[in-house]
Amino acid sequence: MSNVQTIQAAYAAFANNDPSVLFGAMAPDVQWHEAEGNPLADRNPYLGLPAIGEGVFGRLLAAIDRFSAAPDRFVDGGDDVIVLGRYGGTMKHSGATLNAQFCHVYHFSGNQIVSFQQYTDSAQWAQLMP
Repeated sequence: MSNVQTIQAAYAAFANNDPSVLFGAMAPDVQWHEAEGNPLADRNPYLGLPAIGEGVFGRLLAAIDRFSAAPDRFVDGGDDVIVLGRYGGTMKHSGATLNAQFCHVYHFSGNQIVSFQQYTDSAQWAQLMP
């Protein structure tokens, strides 16, 4: 499976509330960077699967109902895969709707994700996150 196919499969599984494909593709010492200005960037860089699971995904699921990261386009750059899309969901504390563009950049070494960089509307995230 190519790197872009791995990422496509990860987003398809994530749409069904299954993060295991994405986590299974990550190197144990993966570095994860949330966008500057995003409230979740407070622990950048997240190092390793437990830190990402608890610090990013756990916090997202605690704050947002029906959280989604819907891809519109995948760009195959070999060792770098870029995903363009939109985040969605409803904030649990306020009922406000999240509707933000994203750009995700995954870097692979071998067949494992070794780094991730998020770009998004961090002003919207800062306004909506508790």
